[in-house]
Amino acid sequence: MDAGKKPNPTTVERTSDLELTVTRTFNGPVRLVYRAWTDPELFRKWWTPKSFSLTIVSREMDIRTGGSYRLLIKHPSMPEPMTFYGRYLEVIPNARIVWTNEENGESGAVTTVTFEDKGDETLVVMRDLFPSKAALDEAIASGSTAGKDEQFAQLDDLLAALA
Repeated sequence: MDAGKKPNPTTVERTSDLELTVTRTFNGPVRLVYRAWTDPELFRKWWTPKSFSLTIVSREMDIRTGGSYRLLIKHPSMPEPMTFYGRYLEVIPNARIVWTNEENGESGAVTTVTFEDKGDETLVVMRDLFPSKAALDEAIASGSTAGKDEQFAQLDDLLAALA
């Protein structure tokens, strides 16, 4: 990656009553961007927005079709960490990851992330498909969909450090 390249903007858009889509082009080859999503140690470094004061204290990630994940995320104001977990429905290396978000029961989204090789850059599109309009409305109102720009800026920083 060219060290002089500026980060690209993150676009967050409600694309339907059920879907939130986040898009960003990263300055880095697809193999490196995909690795940052699938290597548990790298993932820990960028996944939680720093301004949210969240820390990943534990992560189990069996990233393969049929595998599962479990993240424990702590916030200073909470006595116990929050648990996030689900299953990987589809994993195609360097191209696509689809997982469930089961901690919210029936209102949890299915997340699909695609990685499009653009040479020295990678187009990442992350889609959260909710089971109902009410579930997406609630996720937006709770703030759980906020922070994507900061989160992806942290991924940009990590990719620059890895390059």
